[in-house]
Amino acid sequence: MTVQLKKTVAATGATPITVVDRASFQALAPKLPAPTRHWLAVNGFKGAADTFALIPGPDGKLGQVFAGVAGMNHPFALASLPLGLPEGDYRLSDDGLTLDAEAAALSWELGAYRFDLYKKPSRAPARLLLADSPLAERGLAQAAVIAATRDLVNTPAEHMGPDELAQAVAVVAKQHGAKFKQTVGDELLKKNFPAIHAVGRAATRAPRLIELNWGSDHHPRLSLVGKGVCFDSGGLDIKSADGMRQMKKDMGGAANALGLAALIMAFRLPVRLQLLIPAVENAIAGNAYRPGDVFKTRNGTHIEIGNTDAEGRVILCDALAYAAESKPELLIDMATLTGAARVALGPQLPALFARHMDEARDLVDLGLKVDDPLWHMPIWQPYKSGIESTLGDLVNTGKSPMAGAINAALFLDHFVPKDVDWLHIDLFAWNSESRPGRPAGGEAQTVRTLLAYLEQRFA
Repeated sequence: MTVQLKKTVAATGATPITVVDRASFQALAPKLPAPTRHWLAVNGFKGAADTFALIPGPDGKLGQVFAGVAGMNHPFALASLPLGLPEGDYRLSDDGLTLDAEAAALSWELGAYRFDLYKKPSRAPARLLLADSPLAERGLAQAAVIAATRDLVNTPAEHMGPDELAQAVAVVAKQHGAKFKQTVGDELLKKNFPAIHAVGRAATRAPRLIELNWGSDHHPRLSLVGKGVCFDSGGLDIKSADGMRQMKKDMGGAANALGLAALIMAFRLPVRLQLLIPAVENAIAGNAYRPGDVFKTRNGTHIEIGNTDAEGRVILCDALAYAAESKPELLIDMATLTGAARVALGPQLPALFARHMDEARDLVDLGLKVDDPLWHMPIWQPYKSGIESTLGDLVNTGKSPMAGAINAALFLDHFVPKDVDWLHIDLFAWNSESRPGRPAGGEAQTVRTLLAYLEQRFA
């Protein structure tokens, strides 16, 4: 951790950081000593978000830092500082804005994040000494889960296959006293998970359904499902080289679902939690599932395979059907499911599909409030004729390339009974470019928004 919680930080010798925004800096500037005011003017500092200025002390050493933020509770308020400031210890000054302790801890830790499993960092991040408080501890807990989620997505498929993903779930289960189990290989057929088995059977690393259960039987059931395709070659409908390059991240839904589960348990939400991750590698071999094959899924639906590269919805249908059997009060699935969602919304906006319009609107508003956005798209039933099969009940690809994300949602909708409150999130789990606190690579998306929503709903 680069944030150190202390009972008191005023007399630590750490360099003070004065936090401002444009408005507060404009009010504060005339009150500053003339040398400081002139120095800030020469350096063009005006309190803009994600900017900072170093102020020399009388001895020529660093004496003070001015940092511009987007807001006092912004989750990335200080994210530009840990790797931008010189190494050393810092504290928040009493001058300027009083930053929310949760935002301070969260944003600093996220700004210090680097995936360093294979490459040694060139420097250590600066450290923030922060007054200990429940809010600061909450910020650190969220940052730790987000970092772990990013690590899972960033890890190459060679070291993050179905078994390694299961081990990661087992570690989280042990941390929180949850029950862990997995159904592996041909056992999937015996336990009636044929769709998961079909997608993963060609890989040398066995497919599996990973399950975590936690909480009291007296609490409402909450089921989370995460797509765990640890590498996606496209199967026999093989992807191009460019299309395959980042497919280590196709388990991003599983990583995000695990991250959300970890926070639910850490903050002890009054729910009976079930986490399900169908984990496979979509590989090519003589026994690979084929375009045109028809499979009977867990709930009895026969699905035709229109394209083996639409494998995510195939494994999810068994997991969703299984989750629905326990009649959860809320069922959420998270999946890096369609390129169509990225075409529609880009990498920063996950697509939200919900059965209730008011619930969707609340989630969109909440995502904007906590700066962890998602955007509502419809489960448009008139399009369902586009995924009807002449050989079976459904086909896993639409008859038209239009509305691809909706077609995928409609396919999944078939496996969730209409009386179950269900949210489907089609996310990217990846930053295409770096922003403060959000480096290029694996990302946790909608986890903080869903946590806030669940706390409102169940607390």
